[in-house]
Amino acid sequence: MSMGYNQGLLGGVLTLPWFEAQFPEIDVRNAQPSEKHYRSTLQGTVVALYAVGGFLGAIACIALGDLLGRRRALILASVMEMIGAFLMASSFSFSQLVVSRVILGLGTGAQLATAPMWQSEISPATKRGAHVANVGIFAAMGLTLGLLVDLGMSYVSNSASWRVPVGLPIIFGIIVIVFTCQMPESPRWLVRQGRVSAAREVLAALRDTEIDSEVVNKEILDVECSLAIAGKGTLGQIFQMGHQRIFHRASLATGGLMLLQLTGVNSITFYNPPGTTIFQTNLHLDSTTSRILAVIYQFCGVLGGIVCVYTIEGFGRRLLWLSSATANTIAMFLVAALSSRSTNTTAMHAAVVFIFIFHVSMIVGFGGIPFLYASEVAPLSLRTTINGIGSSLYWALSVLVAEVTPIAFNAIGWKYFLIFACLNFAMIPVIYLFYPETAGRSLEDIDEIFIMSTGWLDAVRVANQLPRKLDGGQPEGDCPLEDKDNGSKV
Repeated sequence: MSMGYNQGLLGGVLTLPWFEAQFPEIDVRNAQPSEKHYRSTLQGTVVALYAVGGFLGAIACIALGDLLGRRRALILASVMEMIGAFLMASSFSFSQLVVSRVILGLGTGAQLATAPMWQSEISPATKRGAHVANVGIFAAMGLTLGLLVDLGMSYVSNSASWRVPVGLPIIFGIIVIVFTCQMPESPRWLVRQGRVSAAREVLAALRDTEIDSEVVNKEILDVECSLAIAGKGTLGQIFQMGHQRIFHRASLATGGLMLLQLTGVNSITFYNPPGTTIFQTNLHLDSTTSRILAVIYQFCGVLGGIVCVYTIEGFGRRLLWLSSATANTIAMFLVAALSSRSTNTTAMHAAVVFIFIFHVSMIVGFGGIPFLYASEVAPLSLRTTINGIGSSLYWALSVLVAEVTPIAFNAIGWKYFLIFACLNFAMIPVIYLFYPETAGRSLEDIDEIFIMSTGWLDAVRVANQLPRKLDGGQPEGDCPLEDKDNGSKV
């Protein structure tokens, strides 16, 4: 939830009078015509600095994620988020605002690289998708809350109108830290650290069974086999194929996260509130209406997230992804076509409707699935590293989108939506051909899909043919993963 709140945070206060007075350097609305381009570019840079921080936070998880463990990494990330929020809320200079944006992003980036991976590692195969897909619901809830706070505080006639909204992540950080301290560490991380007894205790508690039960024994065996096959998990392995097809898997993990950015959702999210925004500037609606529509827009994401959570295990990742990409394409094309009729009030209202439809469909397929999928296809020994790289590329694209969006809207207007319509259309064959179904399989069973694959297009076929083993698969004492290099079981 804090990630969603932070993501749309600055966009909600950019055009508040007291914020503009405090930071005239990025006041586009009241700028002279000769300064509009410069201030618009600078505004995009300040918004994008949050994503720069997210990139750095994700990169930091590559080194710290396995060293600290999932719980301590998330706690440290929340502390960084709180520091960033405090600095932003107390900003009186433009330079302090810039620094605070980077630190806030640093904490959020580390959270996003850690939390979905942690969820996937403690969840049973039959519920993993629903558990991790909740990130879409809570991100949308955070964005909705942020816009509601912005809307309410916009009627305050002093600097509290923007200082209170940007300071609220401090409370979110405290909540995350308190609840994280009550949660168990990832049993897979514990096994990797050689703490098998502690892993058994965690698994027994999570599966509501005895510490020496067959269920726990099978899960421990599967994890140990996966680690034995993958080896130490060095950074260089990511760029090698090997019998586990690690480069293939890393490409799918990072590619899925990049697809999320290319949907175009952040071109709307970063600039959704009023002022120099889509609803007011580009769709020519008034300020109050724009603010209300922005709240409704984000709440549509909550509805999309609920649909995803309740269908992801039954329909699978691929079907939701493909359906979402198709709906996104249609919605974006219609938004572009309708937005081109700027003098037609009916067309403008219809464009708003299709923006809402886009957001619902985007969250259904891309709100949580890319983060879930990255954790699923990455081998345990390199899961933190691959998720860190994937998240960093996600944030790098976010920087690009945040930088380009205000300039693009000023330069080409409604045609900007056409770019994302084409990108969503291109995703359909990519997902269909390259992304195998992972629903209902343990993380170790997913290893087997790639071990049995012989090429980039083969994983989808293998996943369709390989039986699902929801109970952990092989009997105790046998390793379910076979080393194809020597034909023996590990």
